Amino acid sequence: MSLHHRILIIGGGNAGLSVAARLRLAGQDDIAVVEPSDKHYYQPLWTLVGGGRAEASESVRAEASVMPQGVAWIKDAATSADPDAKTVTLASGLVVGYDFLVVCPGIQLDWDKVPGLPEALTTPSVSSNYRFDLAPKTWDMIRGLRSGTAVFSMPAGPIKCAGAPQKIAYLAADYWREQGILQDIRVVLVLPTPAMFGVKEFSDELERVVARYGIEVRLSSEVTAIDSAAKTVSIRDNTTGTVEEFGYDILHAVPPQSAPDWIKSSPLADPNNPFGYVEVDKNTLRHTRYPEVFALGDASSSPNSKTGAAIRKQAPVLVKNLLAAIKGGTTSASYGGYSACPLVTSRHTMLLAEFDYSLRPTPSIPFIDTTHERRDMWYFKRYGLPMMYWNLILKGRA
Repeated sequence: MSLHHRILIIGGGNAGLSVAARLRLAGQDDIAVVEPSDKHYYQPLWTLVGGGRAEASESVRAEASVMPQGVAWIKDAATSADPDAKTVTLASGLVVGYDFLVVCPGIQLDWDKVPGLPEALTTPSVSSNYRFDLAPKTWDMIRGLRSGTAVFSMPAGPIKCAGAPQKIAYLAADYWREQGILQDIRVVLVLPTPAMFGVKEFSDELERVVARYGIEVRLSSEVTAIDSAAKTVSIRDNTTGTVEEFGYDILHAVPPQSAPDWIKSSPLADPNNPFGYVEVDKNTLRHTRYPEVFALGDASSSPNSKTGAAIRKQAPVLVKNLLAAIKGGTTSASYGGYSACPLVTSRHTMLLAEFDYSLRPTPSIPFIDTTHERRDMWYFKRYGLPMMYWNLILKGRA
């Protein structure tokens, strides 16, 4: 069996639906989206769910309710791509041909890359906000802990929403402070980076945050194994190579991440990228070897931070360049690497870290200093951004 569409989009998440909606607004009428899930998630809310500041039900809607009008939804999963033949093969065996392809299937969570992590997640003391079903468990663990050791880890390599492993530590510490028990809890934050953040202005602010809570930060380090029976983690210092065992009472773990396996093994992958992301020009978002292929979002090789804010800036650039390619013109629209990380620093404040390829602050909100924690930014994160997502971004209007 086979189908053909002028524009085929792999992935019905933020990136795929934003692009599909913008293409429909531009008058394109033969668009198909490949997406196996019947649920659509606003994932940035999961940190707040894990921190007891939002309900999980607020982050999910039916995929059918957010699919743009006039777009064909192929409820299936991509398993391979042949860019020479201009076809994509799906799990059902269906082969879909295309004139132009947009690749945005999201990122793969490699749970099994940390020995012991999959088994640990089935125990009462280990959770991860990177799964919808586990985020409420994180909150149960936090509010159930009255004393002991709490470990929060971040893996090496690019991950989606790189601030999330830190944010849940701050939400937890602030809750324990409110309860008057923070002094009875050893909070350990394990980061693979040499600093709190890649942009100095925001890193300096976060250093003040961890000092306020008394959080013990292990820089240039990562969790390499978990023994859930003994309730210990192995933490390797990547500078010295030494490995130390920590006992934990609760552990919030974030898995290593990479491109989906089918992309890694396809001609679309960047052969020089160890994580197998789709090879694109970082400014035009067009594939460097296959001119009919574009990619954006977490599975793209563009070296920006993998956030929803990056997608919001990538989508209009990609659509402009795709429409130009359809007409045989020049792909002149350029994405400068903008990304934003809304770093929740307490149960009432947020630091909005905005930056681009230059790794310099690029504030977008006038008259507000977003390089410091602010209470008004908390409301923006909690209420403003979800409203924008469901009502504007997914509809191609923001």
